[in-house]
Amino acid sequence: MSEALPADAPSLTTLDLSDFHAGPQRRDAFLTDLLEVLYQQGFLYLTRHGVDQVLIDQVLAASKRFFALPLDDKLQIEMVRSPHFRGYNRAGLELTRGQQDWREQLDINTEAAPYPVGPDTPAWRRLQGPNLWPDAMPELRPVLLAYQAEVTRVGIELLKAIAVALGQPENAFAEIYEPGPSQLMKIIRYPGRDVAETDQGVGAHRDGGFVTVLLQDTTPGLRVQADDGSWIAAPPVPGTFVINAGELLELATNGLVRAAIHDVVAPPAGNERFSVAFFLGSRPDAVVPVMPLSDDLKQAERGLSVDPLNPIFREVGQNQLKSRLRSHPDVAAAHYADVLDLIERPAGG
Repeated sequence: MSEALPADAPSLTTLDLSDFHAGPQRRDAFLTDLLEVLYQQGFLYLTRHGVDQVLIDQVLAASKRFFALPLDDKLQIEMVRSPHFRGYNRAGLELTRGQQDWREQLDINTEAAPYPVGPDTPAWRRLQGPNLWPDAMPELRPVLLAYQAEVTRVGIELLKAIAVALGQPENAFAEIYEPGPSQLMKIIRYPGRDVAETDQGVGAHRDGGFVTVLLQDTTPGLRVQADDGSWIAAPPVPGTFVINAGELLELATNGLVRAAIHDVVAPPAGNERFSVAFFLGSRPDAVVPVMPLSDDLKQAERGLSVDPLNPIFREVGQNQLKSRLRSHPDVAAAHYADVLDLIERPAGG
């Protein structure tokens, strides 16, 4: 069991998404709170998001059944088989900042045919393609795709609210995600520390998309780093998603919205933790512009985060490919040996 938090421990703000569609007073208060949270922490709990609890329960139950399959059934769809970075990863095979993450997971993204590749096709176009689904569990595909569609809706609704909070039209971000955003989703199992070789469930990192919509089960582990370097626990709260801003929002606002650093600590020995992470991103051929913010908001811009180990590019496809190459070196070596220099490029954009 985790230790109880002190009564005065800092915590994340909870916002009600239905307030965005309420009367002027509630809507204005919601937008004010949303902007403050995005500036101060970049993380929040979201309630009344409209995703059916029955579907949420089905996704968590299906995730647990998938991870309980025999290893051979899971390895049938091992990610190294996919040039599109789709499929199953054993614990310890994904890296954050060069260190092993102790979680097993299944990655899916937008279902699509492989992009036609020619000699001049950018390498990031190879990320487009079909998902891998286990023969041993045919019911997994429909439930995950149904959930993916629902959290895509939530993410786009949040983007509209964020745009308005920034003094922009509701559809200000649509030009870089329409006609279809990136829809990366992971179902994840964290084994206890008696199995993991370290307490790193996932190392400290920023997410690369617009917003992340995270579903947690009942086991804590998520932490958010504050500006002073301390950690804020983000334990599961029934009926909520955890929402965090990603690098695309930082790029678009020149650091007014900061993509916050966060990590996951492996569960105690004899426990396990399940979560479902959805990362709403732009379409890959977009270039992220700087939004024309008001003079008041411009004064609060902080510029882009500078991390030599994680350069951020305004070219979305480059950003997406860089992230996958760094996280999955086995897939990179198998399918992207010709572009591995991308992960060595200096910060820019």
